[in-house]
Formats: sequence, structure tokens, C-alpha cells
Amino acid sequence: MEREVIQSVGFRNTVENGEVTGFQFKIRLPYYRGIFLSQIRPGTLFVDGETFTKDQITWCFAGEEYTVDEMAVDFKTHWNPNVTAVLKVKKPGGLAQGYHDLKYGFCFTSSYMPPALQAMLDPDKESFVFMPEFGHHVNERRLLIV
Repeated sequence: MEREVIQSVGFRNTVENGEVTGFQFKIRLPYYRGIFLSQIRPGTLFVDGETFTKDQITWCFAGEEYTVDEMAVDFKTHWNPNVTAVLKVKKPGGLAQGYHDLKYGFCFTSSYMPPALQAMLDPDKESFVFMPEFGHHVNERRLLIV
């Protein structure tokens, strides 16, 4: 697993029934304890300036796929910090071969962080308090599809 939150391994177009339906990339959890899916606050994905909303992204853990709405009520599935999540993005035709600039942020709730502080966190913007260990960081990476 790489140090960066957005991993370089696993970045590729997705194919269903012989048709390219989108692309996927992997992220790691920058928190040592792990979290439950209901704690995740997904952000907006930007690829080469194009915006992908939460509704266009499916999160995958151990082969199981979850929408943002399903994750919000899942109090049983745990994201272990030594396992990457695969984010599948709907985009007919996928991405062209070559380099792409990804920008993605997410954050998560924590029982020992003050609620007032957590309420001000926006997964799409850098926090006034830099806390990447709690996922409160917008991550950027240039990746290659071949």
C-alpha cells in the first residue's frame, strides 16, 4: 500500500458486458483504527476538471459494493486501515489513455472529536485545521491509464 491516500495501483477503466462504463481507483484510509461505513463523509471527485458527484460513485469493500446512501446507514461493515477501498465511477466510455489529474476528499466522524469541529468539516475543501489522519484532507494525484 502506498503512502498517498489515492493509490496508483488499480486505476483503470471498468467494463461491463463488453462496454466501458466508467473507471475506478483505490484509496486508503489514513487513520490507524479503521472506521464503520456510516462514519464516512464522501466528497466530490474531480478528474481533469470534470466533476463527479457522490451519486456517480460506488464504494467497494472486500468485493461488496455500496452507494453513499447505503453506507450512511451501515453500522456493521468496518473499513480496516490496511485494506484499500475501490471507488467505481460511472462515466460512459471511461477515461482516455494517458495521464489524469484526480482530486478527491473525504472525511469521517469520530467519537472523540468535538461535534462542533466535525460539523464544520467539508470533504471538498481543506479544513482550517489540517488533520489528514482523520481523512480531513483533499487529496490530489496524477495517475496514468494505459
